Amino acid sequence: MATPDRTPRWDEQLQRRLARGEETALGELYDQLAPMVHGLAGRVLADQAAAAQLTREIFAHVWEHPEDFDPAQGSLRSWLGALTHRRAVERLRARRAAEWTGGGGSGAAEEEIRAVATAARVQYVVDSLPQPLRETIAVTYYDGRTYQETARMLGIGEQAAKQRMRLGLELLATELADERARQDEDGNR
Repeated sequence: MATPDRTPRWDEQLQRRLARGEETALGELYDQLAPMVHGLAGRVLADQAAAAQLTREIFAHVWEHPEDFDPAQGSLRSWLGALTHRRAVERLRARRAAEWTGGGGSGAAEEEIRAVATAARVQYVVDSLPQPLRETIAVTYYDGRTYQETARMLGIGEQAAKQRMRLGLELLATELADERARQDEDGNR
């Protein structure tokens, strides 16, 4: 809850507007975060039609249940990312289960689902990093460059490249550990 000396965050204001049934709030939220939701769903599901359907379902859920978002737990962006990721993985599991309904192989399907889900979550977190960290990780890891090559390519010092990389990886590890804790907590309910 906002205190008199603190202006409510955009997320909190938007949640209140959604709770009042303001359709413009849903449009604003959709304009801001639909690309992220659709992108994450698409990375997990590897199916653009299914990602579009899940995106619609996510925003319908927010419209119908704005109270599910707790600003004390983090940003609206993070909450939508976690909700999308969880539902996309559930959908992928259901799809794989239907494909494997002949018996064996369910362990391999579950392993594939975990790998796809983790890769999508990593990409989501990397995409959420500040631009200098994101581009350093992209050039170093995704392009397979050394710190020296990354530094030259980005026009920064070698030490700066190492620091950006270290900070980016620490943030990534923290976010993934937090996500794992949330999944474990959800699994214990």
